[in-house]
Amino acid sequence: MRHTFAIARRVVKQLLRNPRFLALSVAAPLVIVYLLKLFFDTMPEGFDVARYAVPVAAFLVHFLAFILCAIALVQERTAGTMERMFINGFRRVEVIGGYVLGFLGLATFQAVAALAEAIWLFELDYDGETLITLFVVVWLLAVASVMLGIFVSTFARREAQVFPFIPLITIPSVFLSGLLVDTDELPRWAEWLGQALPLFWANDVIQEVIEANWIFEDVWASFAVLAGYGVALLLLASLTLRETE
Repeated sequence: MRHTFAIARRVVKQLLRNPRFLALSVAAPLVIVYLLKLFFDTMPEGFDVARYAVPVAAFLVHFLAFILCAIALVQERTAGTMERMFINGFRRVEVIGGYVLGFLGLATFQAVAALAEAIWLFELDYDGETLITLFVVVWLLAVASVMLGIFVSTFARREAQVFPFIPLITIPSVFLSGLLVDTDELPRWAEWLGQALPLFWANDVIQEVIEANWIFEDVWASFAVLAGYGVALLLLASLTLRETE
């Protein structure tokens, strides 16, 4: 655990010393949510804003947490930082755990900022229990996205090799997760494929809790799958992380 916390502290210090990275991580989702508000303002009266506002904010957190984490870890490998850790006796589980803890704070802040702005800009009126549930599901999605970024980074030797993974993750998430249309309207194979994506389960919870009179028993299974998604990716990343190049 000592090594894990040491790596986490180092990651946090690096993030604080990189203002451009922090600005992109925090400002980008806020700007895009605002642009989304301008777009929705052009929709006809009666357009169901609530159906899209929070899910799109969740998608932005998902995308940015994934891509920024993946790129940051590839930079660490390129600079030889990970190799030095392994030479000094750090184990793979400790290295992965340290990076997870280090990026967890950033993912949490992204989740809070994007969700708060969406609720404020779109004037969404939810009770306290619903707000807490929405935050938890967006946070779990951000955590799963960090795990996904760590997992993808194990297959890239340079930053440019991360970019081919972007359309493989984001395009199916946009079209098959229920973000734009209900998955019931998709072909059966597309619905099954969408269920392999973390955004599907996050959107499933969001769509349920923004309805009146929702109960936790209706969403606990999706919560469990989303949490399990992050754990599974963490295990895969631990198994595939290369100790030497």
